[in-house]
Amino acid sequence: MTTAANPRWKQRPPGSTWGDFGPDDQLGRLNLLTAEKVRQGVAEVREGRSFALSLPLDYPGGNALNANRQPPVLRPLLRKGLVNFNCLLGELEPGRTDVLSDDLAILHLQYSTQWDGFAHVGALFDANGDGLPEPLYYNGFAAGRDIAGPSDVRDAGVPAAPGAAVSTSAAHALGIEGMARTGVQGRGVMVDLHAHLGNAYTVVGYEQLMRVLEADGVVVEPGDMLCLHTGFAEVVLGMHKRPDPAVLAASCAVLDGRDERLLQWITDSQIAAIAADNYAVEAFPAKAGPACCAALPLHEHCLFKLGVHLGELWHLTPLAQWLRAHGRHRFLLTAPPLNLPGAVASPVTPVATV
Repeated sequence: MTTAANPRWKQRPPGSTWGDFGPDDQLGRLNLLTAEKVRQGVAEVREGRSFALSLPLDYPGGNALNANRQPPVLRPLLRKGLVNFNCLLGELEPGRTDVLSDDLAILHLQYSTQWDGFAHVGALFDANGDGLPEPLYYNGFAAGRDIAGPSDVRDAGVPAAPGAAVSTSAAHALGIEGMARTGVQGRGVMVDLHAHLGNAYTVVGYEQLMRVLEADGVVVEPGDMLCLHTGFAEVVLGMHKRPDPAVLAASCAVLDGRDERLLQWITDSQIAAIAADNYAVEAFPAKAGPACCAALPLHEHCLFKLGVHLGELWHLTPLAQWLRAHGRHRFLLTAPPLNLPGAVASPVTPVATV
């Protein structure tokens, strides 16, 4: 499809939603989280029981899942030359009885339970029709202009002196704060892959997913947020922050990002977001494909083309077990990320209410 109405692109990726929600849209399918979808989610609350769906932020532990992501670091602040942790204020102001603690955190935003923002994964695409692919993100926002970062490696990674650190990157468009402002609330739908496949590593394509939906009577409607329970997060928790990469690599279900029928179902279903309890929602590395293709094809399809946010490493097992025991698969889901302007992703503490 081509259009002359958008100043950032003349043609959009085949099958994408670029421009469908407006020329400057930065929310993608979150636009489908309408007031009616919120009411549908609220209508699923019958017991008033809530499930927290996040792992502790210091899980999985170490960096076995991703060598570039490290556990959180906590450090105390200073208060007038004293360590501001168990700080006796009377040492600074005689007669005071206060004992004060104040700390900071160094967070790798995608270390644990998270949302991927649209600026997390883009693709090379010829949006101008000049035959030269450009690095772009959802709705044609450009790397280097709209999503800006340094070229010097000294301006990347954790600085040697955290107290003197300054920000060196920012998503001026597609930052996670846009997602945060929506509240990310609506109807969640659980697909319990683990109940059918157990902990065996299984690459799930369209046919197998449809069989699970049919067997469990799961109905997915436009604007729903899809949750995929694989049991992976439960395996991670059982390793007590000492993850075994070989075991994790051979554990639990993942989606087949190379399955075109599966990608088309995601398009046709009009789901608002996908969250899974595994590492990347899809198999990574993906099955072999053409040399020119994406290493993360489902990420490209969802984040770059459709505007569907991806949640990873959610802790879904207790909720999935409760839903199965009660013959249900729908619930109210509330899952806003941190309102951190310019960030490309965020930790999240989702809450499901049944």
